[in-house]
Amino acid sequence: MKKPKRARAAKAKRGPKTSASRSKAAPMRAARHSAKPARRGASDGGATENAKTIRDLRGKLKAALLRVAELEAAADTDFLLEIPNRRGFERELVRAIAYMKRYRASGALIVLDVDRLKPINDSFGHAAGDEVLKAIAATLTRQVRASDVVGRLGGDEFALLLWNLSETDAQAKAAALEQAIDELSFSFRGQGVTAGASAGVALLGAQSDAGRALEEADAAMYVRKARRRHEPRIRLVSS
Repeated sequence: MKKPKRARAAKAKRGPKTSASRSKAAPMRAARHSAKPARRGASDGGATENAKTIRDLRGKLKAALLRVAELEAAADTDFLLEIPNRRGFERELVRAIAYMKRYRASGALIVLDVDRLKPINDSFGHAAGDEVLKAIAATLTRQVRASDVVGRLGGDEFALLLWNLSETDAQAKAAALEQAIDELSFSFRGQGVTAGASAGVALLGAQSDAGRALEEADAAMYVRKARRRHEPRIRLVSS
């Protein structure tokens, strides 16, 4: 079957494909094919760089968050005794009362003041006073449960947050803490020294307020301290 005249005329006009035209077309096709992988490679490189940047930023964020946590912990911790300071203890007390309000739990707050720390500082120096404070903090920590909180409100004043204690149990616990501290003895410059402590109690419950509870326990502590004033201000016994 013969081709139509019109198709033959168009083919004749284009002319036959030569080796020169084929050689020109081949590099163009090769260039188009080679350009596509190059674009994919650049895209992959950018994605890798972005992923690395994200990992670096996440690492820096994690380090920054850890540093913030360390600074917050330091701000809430007494540097000498390594227990909560006033700021840290008050924060724990507020949290505890919020828990008590929600779950109808109860507890007790004990404020304890060292009776004879100033005479010890005056007689033997502040290094001796620091040793006494460290021993008292360790004694208080041993006397409570892991769920309880022992803090230093400042100077020679401590506070304890105790969970699930009745008034009778809280008063008995305060007396036991006083006795444990009264029984501590120290030796400075060849002389035996005792300190002693007075404790006041405030009960905690769903209706408690942190500030008022601290004031109540503090007032009870001063009443207790007044009753102990007949005891020696400081006892020195030659070794």
